[in-house]
Formats: sequence, C-alpha cells, structure tokens
Amino acid sequence: MKKSLLALAVVGALGCAGTASAQSNVTIYGLIDATISTVNHADSNGNRLTGIPVAWFSGNRIGFRGNEDLGGGLKAIFKLESEFVVGTGEMDTPGVLFNRDAWVGLQSNTFGQVTLGRQNTLARDFAQIYGDAYGSKLGPEEGGFTNNNNFKQMIFYAGSATGTRYNNGVVWKKVFDNGVVAGLGYQFGNVAGAFSTNTTKSVALGYNGSNFLVSSFYNEADVGNALNNSTEKHKSYSLGGSYMFDLVRLNAGYFHYTAEQGMLGKRKDDAYTVSAKFTPQGVMDYEIGYQVMKANNAAYNLAGTGTLNAYADASLANATGSGKKSTVYGSAFYHMSKRTELYVAADYMKLDDGYRVASAHGFKNQTEFAVGMRTKF
Repeated sequence: MKKSLLALAVVGALGCAGTASAQSNVTIYGLIDATISTVNHADSNGNRLTGIPVAWFSGNRIGFRGNEDLGGGLKAIFKLESEFVVGTGEMDTPGVLFNRDAWVGLQSNTFGQVTLGRQNTLARDFAQIYGDAYGSKLGPEEGGFTNNNNFKQMIFYAGSATGTRYNNGVVWKKVFDNGVVAGLGYQFGNVAGAFSTNTTKSVALGYNGSNFLVSSFYNEADVGNALNNSTEKHKSYSLGGSYMFDLVRLNAGYFHYTAEQGMLGKRKDDAYTVSAKFTPQGVMDYEIGYQVMKANNAAYNLAGTGTLNAYADASLANATGSGKKSTVYGSAFYHMSKRTELYVAADYMKLDDGYRVASAHGFKNQTEFAVGMRTKF
C-alpha cells in the first residue's frame, strides 16, 4: 500500500528520517504461504508425520521497501524484510527481526545498484534462474530457491560464510542495455585482527536474451573456524540457464564445490539440475524437476546423521563419507487471482552410498506430499 498513513507511521516508528517525498515512496508488502504436508520416515522408526510445517515454497514475510529520488537519475533505496512461521506466528529466526533483508543503497541507470547490509548472496540471485523450476529473469531484484523441501539443498552451493544470505554484505549489480547482467559481492567478517575470517567474495555474470537466459558465478568463502586455517577455504562455481518456448520453460545447471577440511582432507561435490515449467493458457501451471548432488569425502555433522551443507564449518567433524542424493519433484498451481493461488506438490529423495540426510533418520529414501495456499499483498 503506497503513500498511506500506515506506511508513514511504520517508517516513522522504525526511526527513518527524511523528507515527506521520500517517505511517500514506501511500500508495505508481504507473502503468506500455508502448507499441509505428509512425509514418511519422519523418525527412527519410520513413522509418518502429517501437519503444518514451515511453508513448502516461500518464506512467509512482511517487509518495507522504499526509494527517494535524489535527482540526476540517482535514487536512495532500502529494504527491511522479516520472516515468520505461519503455523505458529513465531519468528523464523528467534531474536532477529529483519532476518531476510536489512539493507540500504544507491541506484542509478549509469552505475547500477549498490546495497549494504544483510541480503541475499550474489551467487544465489544469479543461480535462481536455473536452480529449480520456479526461477525468473536476472536483474537488480533478489531471487531465491523454494523454501522447505528435499530439493532446496542445492541452494547452499550458492552460499557464503553465513549461509545463503550475507551478513555485513556489499553487493553491486548492473543490467546493461545489451542484456548483460553483472555483479560483485563481498562480505565483511568483522573480526578484529583477522580481516579475511568470515569473509565471502563473489563475481557473477549473466545474459537476458529474448527467449533464453544464461548465468554463472564464482564464489569463495572463509567460514571462520578457529581450529585450523586450512579448514576455512570453500569455493564453488556454477553455470546454467533457461530456454523459453511458447508454453514451456526448460532449465538446467551445474555446480562444482570444494572445501578444505583439515585432517579430514578435501571435499569435492558435483551437482546437476534439470527442470521444466509448463504454462498452458488458463489458470494452471505445472512444474517438474530432477537434481543430483554427488559429494566426495564430505564431512558429516557431529552426530554423524547428516552430510554437511556446502559452506558449513567442518572444524568439529570427525568423519566423512561419499555418496549421492537424488531428488525428483513436481507441482501444480491453480491461480485464483494475480495474488492468490492453491498448489499441490511432491518430491521423492533417494540416498546412495555414504550420503546422509538427518531428516531421513537413517533411511535411504523419503517421500513428501503437500497441498497449500499462497497469497501476496
């Protein structure tokens, strides 16, 4: 709701200062995604769990974004966004009010956009066009993968020293007139006497064609553990894209990841993803996808129940394993309006050799089914 008294009151309560014209360019927005799901192998006895989990597709959020025209084509921009759990109303990250976004920046058609604060990793924003079946175009806006299911984990290859969002991050993006999109990202570690600790460095390049998209990134992070400097170096790169026919969008991508794990040796992962989105005329669309994550000499968590996600601190791990995680998924959406939709979705995960997923409780496969409703405001 733009230019409303409520928007002005909220911005004032948050301590935002500025002219009346700057405050009038504030938008309050949100998204609510409620899912009912059922999953097998939900405990060590293999029992099924049915209920309302963290939303399948989208993190529930409320946010504030705005801009001020500074003249000469230059704008000041900001975004504050908080995530909550719709089933309970609790904060997604306890004690962190704006856990999704808290940044301010400048935007210009000439030099692009620079933002400072908590925000998506650059790699995540560039990989979202092919990471699953639900991506969009490349641009200055943030993008992401689906929220809570057995095929989300590929997003961690596009992570940082603090997960799939930067803390203390600086990001530059620019969309050029010829369709090229470029970006640079840096995350400050904020550790006295150790400038590189907890830092992340990223570069990304992509292209928005008339009926195709291509994107790539290179990412390097120091996860900041204190046991051994050799365990801190994590690197990944990725290449992928999408091709749009009249009614079908096809996506495919590749991720490569390495991590130094001290006495446990070097980890090397290769991951692949293919997916498609079908949008026939009418109120329905359909998605299907398949992904494979191959991990070689990957550290387990301390309990030994799960293979660590990419960019996780492996300094406390004492065992590794090699194996493969494969997932096939699909969904169908019924669009009741431009803002509200119903969906059904499912996935099937299969684990081979030494790949472990804690939520599967030692079993080698898991199946999820979900129905839900998502609305935006």
